[in-house]
Amino acid sequence: MDTTLLAPHVDSHPDKCGGKPCVAGTRVRVWDVAHHIERLGETPDEVIQAYPHLSLADVYGAMAYYWDHREAIEQQIREADARVLAWVKERGAGPLGESLFDQLPKGLREATEGAKPRLGVDLGVPLPDSGVAEGAHH
Repeated sequence: MDTTLLAPHVDSHPDKCGGKPCVAGTRVRVWDVAHHIERLGETPDEVIQAYPHLSLADVYGAMAYYWDHREAIEQQIREADARVLAWVKERGAGPLGESLFDQLPKGLREATEGAKPRLGVDLGVPLPDSGVAEGAHH
């Protein structure tokens, strides 16, 4: 199956990023651009600093697609966030788990308030309990 151009500067391919809409010719998902602008409050120029291979037209094209398909993309983000939270709960701390947990929206992180950090790692952000004893290794 070939890449499908969904809109100017946005394409999709089933073998790339799970078929999620991406900036055309890249693996930067539309939701990655939207995350930088909507959740982190960055400007398009700051997004380009994070992804120097993108043009301003790419960023604005991704945001236009996001706004035209906002509910569907937000649903994809919610599903991905739920998978990350489940992954962190199941596997516990570790560099990848901590990084994934830190990328969750503030509300999901706050839902785990009071949970103790695992494996003696204190990031200042409590991680959900996985049932693994403190100091145990996977």
